[in-house]
Amino acid sequence: MRDFVRQMAFGALFASTSEGPRVAHMPVTWEGDERLTFHLSLGNDITKHLDGATGLLVVHGPDAYVSPDWYDEGPAQVPTWNYVAVELEGRVSALSHDALVAQIDALAAEHEARLSPKPIWTRAKMEAERFEKMTRAIQGFALDVTDWRGTRKLAQTKSQAARLSAADALDGRGDREMARLMRDA
Repeated sequence: MRDFVRQMAFGALFASTSEGPRVAHMPVTWEGDERLTFHLSLGNDITKHLDGATGLLVVHGPDAYVSPDWYDEGPAQVPTWNYVAVELEGRVSALSHDALVAQIDALAAEHEARLSPKPIWTRAKMEAERFEKMTRAIQGFALDVTDWRGTRKLAQTKSQAARLSAADALDGRGDREMARLMRDA
């Protein structure tokens, strides 16, 4: 699940607030084995409620509609949706400004490395004053993960032949990642 979250690197954080339930969508980075970091705009409605709150981060992976005809098992099948998701629950805490800057640097380094072996963007490319002004408009946070819940619905209750038949149909439609996951299930 940790590797899946690292690979997807984007999730939705839900929290109960005095103004009702709220959600924020943002990229995340790992800081150790049980701690995720992220940042949000100060203008985001959830930001002022997060320090000390319990948060639930949901990270979605590939998903796809599956036609019952693709199983090639007769008329007793129903349509379904296959997907992969991870839920991480824990206490949220605000980061210091220095930790926020470190989070931004880590986020950029990790994703720039996916683009090229040599990082394309680093903070050194920005004017220091501009970077400082931008970071004063956001707040960094950490989610200390206490509970992990993963879901993989990949037709694993079907026969291998039926699952592979549906995977072939998905592959033919361009849903290659879902097809690969179903083949590996």
